Amino acid sequence: MPLEATMMIIDNSEYMRNGDYQPSRFNAQSDAVNTVFQTKIDANPENTVGIMTMAGKGPEVLVTHSKDLGQILQALHTTTSKIGGQIDIPTAIAIAQLALKHRENKNLRQRIIVFVASPLEGQAADEKAMIKLAKKLKKNNVAVDVVCYGDGIEETTEEEKGVLRAFVESASSGDNSHIISVPPGTRLLSDALISSPILSDDRNASIPAEFGGTGGDGPAASGSGGANQFEFGVDPSLDPELAMALQMSMQEAQARDAAEAAASGPSDTTTPAPPATTTVPAEPTDDEEEALLQQALAMSEEQPEDVDMSEEQPEDEEMEDGDDFDDDDEEAAIARAIEMSMRPQEEQKDKK
Repeated sequence: MPLEATMMIIDNSEYMRNGDYQPSRFNAQSDAVNTVFQTKIDANPENTVGIMTMAGKGPEVLVTHSKDLGQILQALHTTTSKIGGQIDIPTAIAIAQLALKHRENKNLRQRIIVFVASPLEGQAADEKAMIKLAKKLKKNNVAVDVVCYGDGIEETTEEEKGVLRAFVESASSGDNSHIISVPPGTRLLSDALISSPILSDDRNASIPAEFGGTGGDGPAASGSGGANQFEFGVDPSLDPELAMALQMSMQEAQARDAAEAAASGPSDTTTPAPPATTTVPAEPTDDEEEALLQQALAMSEEQPEDVDMSEEQPEDEEMEDGDDFDDDDEEAAIARAIEMSMRPQEEQKDKK
């Protein structure tokens, strides 16, 4: 976004009473000054704007480095009672340069906008003196824009560019200075100014990129102002609702065309059948491998126990057989004891 300190030099000579610009030259100029102030502040809140006159008793600074629109409007109201005299462009530009030199924020670039609606007289008509002044401004990095209307419009030919045009071209550095001429007609001075290269960078910085602006991402390409610079031929800063409606209409048309193309696509062309897909088992993860390993270890530990149990089974059978043998021995011993107890009785019977 442009970061600038701007000083506007307005024309308050007797020629400003003419009514060829509605409602008068001075009122049209006041409207243009208001437009410049709003555009500069909207482009960057750090920008400052000042205003001064260059006719009457002499050039006079009214407001320096302000961000308050009320101060600008008050200065314009005060100037309405000071209309008269002749313009002194070289002296006014020198004072404006001095005012910009003492700006508080040194990071702000310097710019002077001159409104000229009176014929050039004195030093302002001397092309060599004006070119010398322009080179001084260029050396001090001061950009100059000139707005010519009314009697300030010069008649130029292929051989003679005009004093003001030669002055601007000499002061320009990297195409940072411009001059526009606004003839009388139905078009307002402020409308011509806002669509000109003078405010192109500031205007596009406050417009979203989808509407033809830069959206604050960088300066716009200057030098080709007007409605042709925008996609729909409408300046979004002047009529944002119309620009939004045109944008939505274009998006709906694009969506409708895309739907029609999608609907007509299958009938025109045969889509090949999708290839057969085979399922490939996925490789086990680390956690699954760990679980399988633990399961294998558990099974290996359980297998010997089963074998031991099968081996121990005959021992159990032997123990049962041993118990049977013990019972037989016991019965035999009892039988022998009974037999032995009966033998003495039989011997006594035999003796008798």
